[in-house]
Amino acid sequence: MVDVFSGRSLLNKDGDSVDPEEALRNKVVGLYFSAGWCPPCRDFTPILCDFYTELVEENDPPNQFEIVFISSDKTAEDMVEYMHDLHGDWLALPWSDPYRHELKKKYNITAIPKLVIVKENGEVITDKGRKQIRDQGLACFKNWLEVADIFQNFSG
Repeated sequence: MVDVFSGRSLLNKDGDSVDPEEALRNKVVGLYFSAGWCPPCRDFTPILCDFYTELVEENDPPNQFEIVFISSDKTAEDMVEYMHDLHGDWLALPWSDPYRHELKKKYNITAIPKLVIVKENGEVITDKGRKQIRDQGLACFKNWLEVADIFQNFSG
């Protein structure tokens, strides 16, 4: 992920700037393409929030997973409102960063919501993260770790 977000800044839910190199190192990353105006997004986001909470926040040590939200909201204010209303404590690419459009092209995003699971270098593990979470729950994370060659004691 260092490659994908190199030289960029990410935001946490409070709007504070976060260094992607530090935040995403040695992690499986879910690139979450979504928007608050999209009913299927608003349906899936709470499920993703629960998945993230169980996987990261309720484990000690936390599992090596992070989400980066890439917004398709119409304004920065809409993005912030959506993040505060429904999102977990994960990261986001700033709405004002035009790189979000490049990421949509790079990962062939034609509809939202889309959760693309990637290795640290940006290589795709699966572009079916949403379906896998719905179908398998936490069990899908173990498969993602194996593909990413990240070794940790998975607890979940």
